[in-house]
Amino acid sequence: MSMMAFTYKTLAEESLAEFSDRGSKFIAYAMPVETQEQMKQALKKCKLLHPKAVHHCYAFRIGFDNNNYRASDDGEPSGSAGRPILGQIDSAQLSNVLIVVVRYFGGVLLGVPGLIHAYKTVAQMAIQQNQIIEKKRMQFYKLKFDYTVMNEVMRILKAHHCEVKTQQQGLFCQMEIGIALDECEAVIEKIKKLQGVEVDTA
Repeated sequence: MSMMAFTYKTLAEESLAEFSDRGSKFIAYAMPVETQEQMKQALKKCKLLHPKAVHHCYAFRIGFDNNNYRASDDGEPSGSAGRPILGQIDSAQLSNVLIVVVRYFGGVLLGVPGLIHAYKTVAQMAIQQNQIIEKKRMQFYKLKFDYTVMNEVMRILKAHHCEVKTQQQGLFCQMEIGIALDECEAVIEKIKKLQGVEVDTA
């Protein structure tokens, strides 16, 4: 497995770009998202910010198996909006990214080539306004253990810079953790050596 497979490229934060053509205004929001739920919330937020816009077109790609993506034209001619936006996400080789483009109609029809150009251009501008960062791919696990081994579990997680997503503490503790893909074997092996720790893939 090449080292590249252990990391992925995404956007650092939310960015914004604007593009106008013959009176129509296109506003693009590009942002990192990790789940469909985050994506839906972000889309909802854009619609609330721009209730008078005629179209809220978008594309996203989440995960690493190439199957979790969508391109929406939201009423624009088929293939004229969502696909060009997705094309920009893919040409920058990004994952866990959503780009929403809001359009205010200016009274002049731009035609399919004009629309493709506008959506592609503003999506590209939004990516350029942002910072592309490389993140480690994580594998997620659920841990269950007696609170008496809490310190040992935490010591292993800290040593390997693991991410603790959720944590429930009581006499019996439950935790959802993310481990960098290239560290998984080593970390799980150490955790399994501890007394009474159950490990499940999340």
